Amino acid sequence: MGLKKELILYLIFGILTTIVNIVVYLIFAKFLNIDYIISNIFAWFFSVLFAYVTNRIWVFERKSNNIIKEATLFYGGRVFSGVLDTGLMYLFIDILFINDFISKIIIQVIVVIVNYVFSKFIVFK
Repeated sequence: MGLKKELILYLIFGILTTIVNIVVYLIFAKFLNIDYIISNIFAWFFSVLFAYVTNRIWVFERKSNNIIKEATLFYGGRVFSGVLDTGLMYLFIDILFINDFISKIIIQVIVVIVNYVFSKFIVFK
C-alpha cells in the first residue's frame, strides 16, 4: 500500500477514533457525572479497542498470524499515549484551567500523532 493511502486511512480512522474517545468521555463525564479522570480512562479503553481493529484491518492491512505480539505492542503503545492523554488532561484542566472539552480536543490531536508514529514504526512495521 502506498504511504499516501495509508496516511489518508490513518487520518480518517484517527478522526473516527477521536470521535469515539470524545463521545465516550462526554457520556461518562457529562451525562453520568463521573470524574473526568475516570471518564478519560473509559474513553481511552473504548477508543483503543476501536483503533486496534481499524488499524489492523484497514490502515496497515496486517495479515500477521502473531496477533498476540502485535496486540501487546499496540496496547503497550496506547498505554503510553493513554498516560500522556490523562497527564495532559490534568495539566490543562487543573493547572492551566482550560475547559475540559477544549482540552480534550487539543490533546487528541497530540495523541493521534504519537500513536501513528508508534504504530507505523513499531507495531505494524
